Amino acid sequence: MAQQFSNTSTKHADPFKEANLDKEVPLEKKINDLGEFITNCKFGMMTTLAADKSGNLVSRCMALTATESGGTDLLFHCNSESGKTDDLATDSHINVSFLNSFGEWASISGVASVETERSLVKKYYSAHLKAWLGDLGDGVHDGSENDPRIGIIRVKMVTAHYSITSKNIIGRVAEVAQGAVTGKPAQVNKLREISEEEVKKWRATQ
Repeated sequence: MAQQFSNTSTKHADPFKEANLDKEVPLEKKINDLGEFITNCKFGMMTTLAADKSGNLVSRCMALTATESGGTDLLFHCNSESGKTDDLATDSHINVSFLNSFGEWASISGVASVETERSLVKKYYSAHLKAWLGDLGDGVHDGSENDPRIGIIRVKMVTAHYSITSKNIIGRVAEVAQGAVTGKPAQVNKLREISEEEVKKWRATQ
């Protein structure tokens, strides 16, 4: 039986979400705003289930390389010999989260695959990868676009949740101050949800 915490019965138990949930938004805008946000953030935390069967979740900072499929595929460079690829070989379910200094955030749940097709790697190759991979001095594992260690983690979005600000800093401070006095939930964010059905619908148009 699922554990229950709320003892409320007559009102919504999460008034902040109710006040800030942005429901009347076209799917195209939801997808595009999410894509703009994660592209501007660039760096996100990628969470996988550890391959050692411990049940632990492991998060790593990753730089977004590109998006495809209308923004519903997230691509990240990786070293195919790293621990994260072992995790994904054991369980492909993944979460990638983004956060900026304004408190805006995004959480994307999906299914990941490690792709080593050289044409894809070369399409998105950047010389800065050498700094992360290093040159092993064998003429092969040199951090170049032909280095067989370089792969792409493709995260196919299943669902997404994100929050972007709806007011400037002065407006947000005023809302919080008012809420502290009146008990009215502060309306400072646009909370948006993209369902699995919406993701499938969007993919079909791309």
